[in-house]
Formats: sequence, structure tokens, C-alpha cells
Amino acid sequence: MTQPFDLSAALAERRQQQRYRQRLQQQAPAGREALVNGQRLLNFCGNDYLGLANHPQLVAAFKKAADEFGVGSGASHLVCGHSHYHHALEEQLAEFCGRPRALLFSTGYMANLGVIQALIGKGDAVFEDRLNHASLIDGGLASGARFRRYQHAHAASLAAQLAGADGRRKLVVTDGVFSMDGDVAPLAELADVCEQHQAWLMVDDAHGFGVLGEQGGGCVAAQRVQARVPVLVGTLGKAFGTFGAFVAGSDELIETLIQFARPYIYTTALPAAVAAATLASLALLREEHWRREKLQSMIAQFRQGAAQRGFQLMDSATPIQPLLIGEDGDALALSQRLLQRGFLISAIRPPTVPEGTARLRITLSAAHEPEDIDRLIESL
Repeated sequence: MTQPFDLSAALAERRQQQRYRQRLQQQAPAGREALVNGQRLLNFCGNDYLGLANHPQLVAAFKKAADEFGVGSGASHLVCGHSHYHHALEEQLAEFCGRPRALLFSTGYMANLGVIQALIGKGDAVFEDRLNHASLIDGGLASGARFRRYQHAHAASLAAQLAGADGRRKLVVTDGVFSMDGDVAPLAELADVCEQHQAWLMVDDAHGFGVLGEQGGGCVAAQRVQARVPVLVGTLGKAFGTFGAFVAGSDELIETLIQFARPYIYTTALPAAVAAATLASLALLREEHWRREKLQSMIAQFRQGAAQRGFQLMDSATPIQPLLIGEDGDALALSQRLLQRGFLISAIRPPTVPEGTARLRITLSAAHEPEDIDRLIESL
């Protein structure tokens, strides 16, 4: 059969660069340990930061709602897929974030695409941190607005970009916690610049919600800028331990997204059982402060042990603790050697990170124990 596209060359090049991605078949629930090809491993590459993904109360809530609603929502939210579980979760997430309303999306990627494209278009301008997540970059590029990128976490660079912009609407977009570096955006400084230049600030706090702030309210809560961030995005598949995403903001923002965000309008709603499990997760997140405290203890233990051995860690006080390696092949080889020693840690290579900054992306969880951290440091 004649092939209209030659795909083999690009695949071969990626293999040659040692950047070919392969999926592992996980044979155990998300948590402290992974089971891959019959080998039990300590898992240091997941995003289940509070150890809730396999919590019995979440599983029970999911099963109960599945008995009531089945396993599929059957339609989009605007047709007939919006259940009382979805509605209750939106109300509780809004309260948790200190916002008038919240809106559920099926994934974080779709939330970011939907929000940016609903708020700006031709004649507008969007300004993004150079290290933003791919979903934010793609949302900005697909919006039709003039697309600009400012230096990473650099408010002065953003100010210079905004000063020369003439868009009708100006939207500044940043991650809260940067997923590959683990550092946190300077939200107060960014908010100052946005207010000076009549721009809106959008924060995707996927890796901050549940982890940062005294009550787990994320970056905006930790930096006390709740009222200065009009558009707040969070995901549910990380600290919350379930699946999906949400946007929190004013009544006008949420109504605008319901009317104009295509990834919301034209997508099947999350299963009601997932929303029910997330309600249980949110209750635990609010009640069990010890999970965040233990996570912070794990982070401190790892950073102290790594510093004592001279490891080149990046500047991060979050569960994301990247160990900078440099060359792609070196990072991949280290990941494989750690696998042989019983540790599951991903080698992150370009194009996910900039050239020459391949790394081991070590992520910590409240499900880990102090002896796990000691073993990891010893093996490293």
C-alpha cells in the first residue's frame, strides 16, 4: 500500500537522539509503589502528592456513585451529562478557592485551551512564561491572538512586553508551580505588572492546589493574591488524586466559558462517579492537614540529603525535585540504572525541557516514608 506520509524518518531521528518515549504498563494502583513487568518499584515519578489516589474513602464514593449513575455521563454538560455530583463539586471548589463560581472540565489540557480561546482572539494579545506547560502554550497559539513569551518568572521582562503591546485585550498566562522545574511563579510581582498595564492574569495551579498554602489553597493562597488573579485553573488528577480540572472565578467568567469555551461545550462530561470521588477527596484535603505537613517533611529530608552529597538540584520547595543531568543519554542511562535498583524515576528530555537540561524528575508524596527517601539518596 502506498503511504501518503513518510513517518519513519522522524521516528528514527527521535530514537537516535535518545528521546523516544515508551509507555510502562503499570500493574498496581497509583501510590508509593509501582509494579512494572512483575517488578515492584518505589515510585518517585507520580503526581499523587497527598497519597489520595487509592484512598478507601475515594474508592467507596466512586463505587457508590457508579452504582447510582453508571460509569459514563452519557453526554456533555450542556446536553444532559451534568449531574448533582458535578454541581455539588463545582460549588465546593468555588468555596475552597474563595471564588463566586467554578466550572469543571474533563482534563486540564482542555481547561487551558478552552479558557484562553474563550477570552481572547484576533486583535488581542497573550503573554506567556517561557516555561509554561504545553497546554498553555498551545492555547495561546490556537487563540489567534498575538502571542508573546517573557523570560521565565521575570516580572520586568513581562512589563517590557506589555509596554509595547497594543492588543484590545491583554491576557498574561503562567503556571503556578512549573511542572519540570518545580519553582513557583512570583504572582504578586506579576499581578503588579498586570494591574499597571490593564491586563488579566491567568494562573494554572495544577501542581500547587492541595500542596501549597496553609489550607492547601495553592500558590495564590500561599502568596495571598487571591483577589488579584481573575482566572484560576486547577487540576484534580494530582494532589486531589482523581481526574479532571476546573476553572474558578467570577460569575461573568464562568458564564463566558459555558457559552464560548469549545472544549467545554463539545466534550462529554466527566463521569459522575469521578465527581463524587473528588468530593470525598476535597473533604480529606481540608481535614487531614498532616498530609501536607508530612509532604513538606519529605521534601526537606530529600533536599538536605541531596545537598550533603553535592547533587545539583534545582531551586524548588515543592514536591517536584528535578536533578539536573544535562545530556539526554546520561539522564536516560541513570533512569535505567535506578530502575534496576528498584526505583521508578522518569528521565525528562527535550523537547519537554530546553536543550542541554535533561534531568531526572523526582517527585515526592505524602505516601512516601523517611526510609524511602534515605534509600533513594543512597542509590543516587
